[in-house]
Amino acid sequence: MSLKDRLKAQIAAEGPLTVAQYMTACLHDPQDGYYAARPARRPVLGEDGDFITAPLVSQMFGELIGLWAVEAWSRLGRPARFRLVEAGPGDGTLMSDLLRAARLAPDFLAAADLWLIETSAPLRARQAQALAGLAPSPRWADGLGEVPGGAPLILVANELLDCLPVRQFVRDAGGWAERMVGLGPDGELAFGLRKVPAPRIGAAPPVGAVLEISAAQAAFGAELGARLAADGGAALLIDYGRDQPDVGDTLQALRRHRKESPLASPGEADLTVHADFPAVRAAAEAAGAASAILAQAGFLERLGVRQRAEALARARPDRAATVARQLARLTEADQMGVLFKVAAFWSPPAAVPPAFEDV
Repeated sequence: MSLKDRLKAQIAAEGPLTVAQYMTACLHDPQDGYYAARPARRPVLGEDGDFITAPLVSQMFGELIGLWAVEAWSRLGRPARFRLVEAGPGDGTLMSDLLRAARLAPDFLAAADLWLIETSAPLRARQAQALAGLAPSPRWADGLGEVPGGAPLILVANELLDCLPVRQFVRDAGGWAERMVGLGPDGELAFGLRKVPAPRIGAAPPVGAVLEISAAQAAFGAELGARLAADGGAALLIDYGRDQPDVGDTLQALRRHRKESPLASPGEADLTVHADFPAVRAAAEAAGAASAILAQAGFLERLGVRQRAEALARARPDRAATVARQLARLTEADQMGVLFKVAAFWSPPAAVPPAFEDV
């Protein structure tokens, strides 16, 4: 029985699902979830897959993150041991590029205790393949809580928050209703509304507005902030989303780089939402961390992405046009440059991480 049929049967027996419950089932169902599927149906990333991430656009992205990590480690006082962590490592490309760039600082690599936070068995296998032969060797964890404490943390996460589930609330003339996934008159999956008490927010948005609240995103921010406050360190969360509180329906399903209805094919398409950086930052700061945020273009510019692109073009003139396209993809306002944000987190009174000194 397909995941769609199992969800329909569950709804018929137990009632509608929240959007958050539906997202969790679609992405992480042990048998048929998008990220937990059997190897034959593993997520496919890149131009020939369902979606592409910045590390797959260009090596420049991961290399600059690697140099950022080395400088962040230096500003922490060059600790003799620290946890180097990537949450949601995809196919391992970002960490592979990071470690290659970090070869310029052998002491950094010698001090790093590498951990990858990944719940997908197929992706763990791809990460192991991508990092085979590189030092330090990785270990895996299902969550940040499984990564040992007692040492400073340098964490990076690219497109992690957008996979964490949200609940959706719709403002109508009578108050608020929660968007639910139920069954339509034809017995197929359909969105519906259930009246609920008003969410705890500031000024009420206009009628028809959709408010998304992600307890999972906020919880990750709180856990990260508490870890940084306890052990010291710095972190980068990179994702598409908003840097100011706002409303809007951002739930989407992607398959083969095309959008489809989120209800069309549970487990077969990637479901994502915009990262709620204000909520994540607030949770981290409440736990004791400091934070700042930049658009991806500004962050990469401050790290020298244009100079790196020029160097690559000089080294390989035959690839100059390709490098120029990659640079545009990462930094142009109508591509990844503005929609994608980079949030930094650190533990005061440690020095502000690179690129965020005057933010």
